[in-house]
Amino acid sequence: MNSQTAERKCLNCGEPLKGRIDKKFCDDQCRNNYNNAQKATTTNLIRNINNALKKNRMILQGFIPEGENLGKTTKDRLLRAGFQFKYFTHTYENKKGNQYFYCYDFGYLELDSDWYLVVKGKES
Repeated sequence: MNSQTAERKCLNCGEPLKGRIDKKFCDDQCRNNYNNAQKATTTNLIRNINNALKKNRMILQGFIPEGENLGKTTKDRLLRAGFQFKYFTHTYENKKGNQYFYCYDFGYLELDSDWYLVVKGKES
């Protein structure tokens, strides 16, 4: 059994482990560092997508005049403002078959000639 404990090393820093046979880390700091490193890639991806969604929402909101629920803009204006069309939270298809893309409570509908209708969703 001593030969097994000598071979066990901390998953984070590689130091030899002493104590319980099922021990994986030498201390709490190594455990935290290891787990944080494992989650870092996924966390950064999610954070970047959430930031893009929030930015898209703010851009859409900016194209609707104060006190109104609708606005109109061009694709070029959206792109110049930094809008990323690949990020949206959900879609809605109305009875006519038009598909709206939403970033939280603000959405857009593609019209003719690169024009877009921007809408504020109704709050439930």
